[in-house]
Amino acid sequence: MIASSQLKSSTFACSKIIHKSPILHPLARFVTEETVALLFNISADEIYRIECCRYMVYVHAKGISRFVSYADFPPIVRVNAIAPQDFGRWYKRWKSKQAPAFWTKFYTYKFKKAVSVDSLLEWGQLVATVKSVISGVALQQLRDVYAQEKDLMEKF
Repeated sequence: MIASSQLKSSTFACSKIIHKSPILHPLARFVTEETVALLFNISADEIYRIECCRYMVYVHAKGISRFVSYADFPPIVRVNAIAPQDFGRWYKRWKSKQAPAFWTKFYTYKFKKAVSVDSLLEWGQLVATVKSVISGVALQQLRDVYAQEKDLMEKF
């Protein structure tokens, strides 16, 4: 049995992601609070809610009320693998066949945040899967950050 003092000190975090449509968009699996916070350069605490609608994501946060395309959210690890259809969905939204610049920022952040070589490798493999949609300059930048982070981890 849990003591009442333990219940008072426990903190339960509720997801701020709300699915508004009975039909889940296939790219909705990449929508996270962390990604939204990084996309808008805010803390996760400033997010009030993220509504996953049928075709768009509505973000309501401190000073922000905006619709975002599912195609703006980069793929993440530990969800269903990237499918060939996902590339078609991205291309349909993007003006070119290149991912938004935010993807480079996001993966740079994930490489630097990795806590182990295995985690870094997992993110690196994901980037390798989508490298065809990342510009050559951005891809080289990501490779440099990856190598730097791997080197730092292996030296410790």
